Formats: sequence, structure tokens, C-alpha cells
Amino acid sequence: MTENDKQTEEKIFEAATDVFVEKGMDGARMQDIADHAGINKSLLHYYYRSKDRLFSAVFEMIARKLFARFAPVMDQNLSLEEKIRFFYREHIAFLQKNPRLPSFLLNEINRNPERIRKLIRNVDVEHLWNLLEKQHKAEFRKYNITRESVPQLMTSLAALSIFPFAARGILEEIFKKIGLTFDDYIEERKEWAADFVINAIKK
Repeated sequence: MTENDKQTEEKIFEAATDVFVEKGMDGARMQDIADHAGINKSLLHYYYRSKDRLFSAVFEMIARKLFARFAPVMDQNLSLEEKIRFFYREHIAFLQKNPRLPSFLLNEINRNPERIRKLIRNVDVEHLWNLLEKQHKAEFRKYNITRESVPQLMTSLAALSIFPFAARGILEEIFKKIGLTFDDYIEERKEWAADFVINAIKK
């Protein structure tokens, strides 16, 4: 692949991500993506023969970025509490830069659950659990965190940061009535959500 090909492909990827996040798979058109990238439609089809193939590439790239961003959560030098605080700082900061992403991912996961199944098949969940259990054996015992309770804990962790962005339109209207801006609320949430979870597991 030449340097020019790489630049064109990157331009297509950026444009496709913007259009798919804004309009979803069903609402996006290849012409929209070509226009956004500043290229003609035939060139777009040269690189990606179909909208479905391009969407799959974009969806998997977004998922890889998310997983890569939270790799430090597996760092053995961080305590469980530090990992929880790291997660909320990084996850919420990422969503601040990509506020439409939660709705996009939730919609597409519900529309085509096989996509997320394909991604999850490549994740060795058993290995991740064993690694965390080894790193935090004493903390898990202290806070009564078991293999059986992890699904509840993980979904609760994610929901505390994802829900405000998925429901932003409603929350902003509510916050106006009490003189609170969404930006101020979400900055505070980075610490509040971490404190909430840490206090909950300590009980």
C-alpha cells in the first residue's frame, strides 16, 4: 500500500466513523461518507466494496480503541481502588470527546448482536478473571467479590458512566431546573462514581 493509499484509507475511516456515529448503520449512505471524506463514491467502493464491510471495520476499530484505552486496568501495580478511579477518569473523559458513542454502540449492538459476539470471542475472559483474582486476592476476599458477583459489578461499573451520555438530552432538561450544567455534572461524576462504587463494595 502506497503512502497515498494509506492517507486515503485513513480519510475514509475518519469520515465513515463520523457518519456512522451520527446516523447509524441504517441511516448512513456510502455517498454521505464519500462526500464527508471529499472523494468520489467509486473510489470509496474501491477501498470498501460495501457499506456493511466498511461498517464492520469501523465498529471493530472503535471497540479495539476502547479496550486498548483501559489496558492499565490490568496493571498489577495498581490497587483495586486505584483501578476503579482510573476507569472512571479515563472512561468518562473518552465519552466527553465522543458523546454520541454510547447511543451508537447500544443501538448497533441491539441491531446486530453478532458483531459484539464476534469481538467477545477474541477476549479470553477466563484469563482476565484469573489475572485480576491473582492481583487482588486479598481485596476480593475482603470485599466479598466472587466470580459469581463479577457480572453484576462489571455492568454496574459501566452503567454509571455510560447512562448519563445515553440519556443526555433528558438529563440536560432536568439539570436546567436546578441550575446545573451537564459539563459540570459530568466532571464531578468522575470522582463521584468512583467513590460510590468503592463505598458500595466496602459495605
